[in-house]
Amino acid sequence: MTEPNEIKPANQRGSARLAAVQALYQMDVGEQTLEETLSQFESFRLGRELEGDEYLPADADYFRHIVRGVVTNQVKLDPVINSALQGGWPMTRIDATLRALLRAGVFELTMRKDIPFKVVIREYVDVANAFYEDEVPGMVNGVLDAVARKYSEGYAGGEKPNG
Repeated sequence: MTEPNEIKPANQRGSARLAAVQALYQMDVGEQTLEETLSQFESFRLGRELEGDEYLPADADYFRHIVRGVVTNQVKLDPVINSALQGGWPMTRIDATLRALLRAGVFELTMRKDIPFKVVIREYVDVANAFYEDEVPGMVNGVLDAVARKYSEGYAGGEKPNG
């Protein structure tokens, strides 16, 4: 049985996802290198207090995996996102936070065969709720759901197929 204050591994992955979106945003707008960004987040943000905000403990390995994966695969991820965006909104027309969020979510949907689609989608909708109060979380859900459907013929809001 877990202690009431114990952080569960799933919560640490959720925190890693949030931190990864923040790091990707920072790299996009601040023009920092991958290594500078990873180092800064691991040293000063993951599981620490910064400017009065308490950052929850995060799975540092998973955080690095997402950020490195997005950077390495960005040229593959962006066309997938562009094709899933509705109403002629190319990635160049969405803000940097949303770009970072969609890239991270699509990275996990397309490159991680071991995590159910519904878990990935739910987690990134939660991340969207941390940044946006309007219709953006619903749009994130729609884009990620469209990507999940494209990458799995048998997807119906559930598990990924084996393989």
